[in-house]
Amino acid sequence: MIIVPNSKKDVFLVTYDVDYSTGTYSTKALNSKNEEIFTDYNQIEAIQNMDESNNLWYEENVLRVQKDGKYGLINLDGKVLQEPQYEEITAVSGIKNAFKVRKDNLYGIVDNEGKVIVQPQYTDIINLGDDNLSGYIVRNAEGKYGIIDYTASQVLEAKYEEIEKVYGNDLYVVTENATKKVVNRDGTDALTQGFDDVTEILTNKDNGVIFQIAGKYGVMKLDGTVTIEPTYEELKEAKSGFLIAKLNGKYGVIDLTKAEKIPFNYTNIEYNTSADIYLADDENYNTNLFNTNFESKVQGMLLELNVDQGYIKMSIGDDIKYYNFRFEERTDKDILPANTLYLDKKDGKYGFVNKNGEVVVDYIYDDATEQNESGYAGIKKDGKWGSIDNTGKVVQEPIYNLDDYLLVDFIGNWHLGKDINTNYYNKE
Repeated sequence: MIIVPNSKKDVFLVTYDVDYSTGTYSTKALNSKNEEIFTDYNQIEAIQNMDESNNLWYEENVLRVQKDGKYGLINLDGKVLQEPQYEEITAVSGIKNAFKVRKDNLYGIVDNEGKVIVQPQYTDIINLGDDNLSGYIVRNAEGKYGIIDYTASQVLEAKYEEIEKVYGNDLYVVTENATKKVVNRDGTDALTQGFDDVTEILTNKDNGVIFQIAGKYGVMKLDGTVTIEPTYEELKEAKSGFLIAKLNGKYGVIDLTKAEKIPFNYTNIEYNTSADIYLADDENYNTNLFNTNFESKVQGMLLELNVDQGYIKMSIGDDIKYYNFRFEERTDKDILPANTLYLDKKDGKYGFVNKNGEVVVDYIYDDATEQNESGYAGIKKDGKWGSIDNTGKVVQEPIYNLDDYLLVDFIGNWHLGKDINTNYYNKE
């Protein structure tokens, strides 16, 4: 197996000599010339991470190395960030560039530059939020929980039986003396009754919290006033003043007066903060995109929403269309200016053209993918997949059956594994 932790770096991590009966394996790092690099270590691995939706990725800028039974960190240029001194190094779940380290059986936090953020002094430590600035829930030797911020300063004293990953506006959901409640940053009570659970602190503190009672969800202010009765099967804030709700098995969007902004017609609705777009999925796997004014702008099969480059890729009928976040249609050449080849379709077959529209690869393929960041594109013929390089030369003849794969992507003659989140490539 080959893992590519960062497509912009000439580093390929190889796992080999796997013994499934003992769980042992060997690893090494290679560059694109097939030369072994970072040879001072017994093991060298990418660091896996996972978000709340179980989407798996690898940290892009840091590698875990092992030497003489201890673990350390290096960057992708080989610079030592932390000497091998730890019993264990893992990613902080859902957070980029923060790593949980264990030393003398106690836990701390190190960042992607090798800086020790929290000294190893806790029996456990987990992230509070979804970034490395939100702070950490820590457990002391007595088994009690508290909160420290990203500078390791105490926020809540370690005296609680439980602290949930629900916070905002300096409010936290805790369990103390077997009672669940909302407390302020100074530990004083903010809300103590009228709910079985509090699942979200709303962005505007005056709007209060989302609470759950008897399996249904509503909204309650901090003075205990219920503003939305608990009638919904699910409820979560999209942006301030608007909530994604589930009612009778379908999803819609309401405001704090319960006015319906997006009808309850969908199997799922997500709000993308960066794009300021609502994505509503229907039973036919199509996605209806709504703008911030809840106007339906585009409908079709969503292929990609790229926050970094600011575009949406949709399959609409037989066409692939691109849009910016203002829903203005763009060409693939606008969206992918660095490409040397562009996917094109003629008479039901796929080929590739250059920036001038000149045919580089003839229209002979049943399916194909756009050129990726590594310069390769997938080609399908007679039910099998292969690849071409950035000049249109066939690198891998179509021999792979990838019908069960959610995403087809090639680097040379290696194709992306079936689990698209793990970012590994193989030849099987």
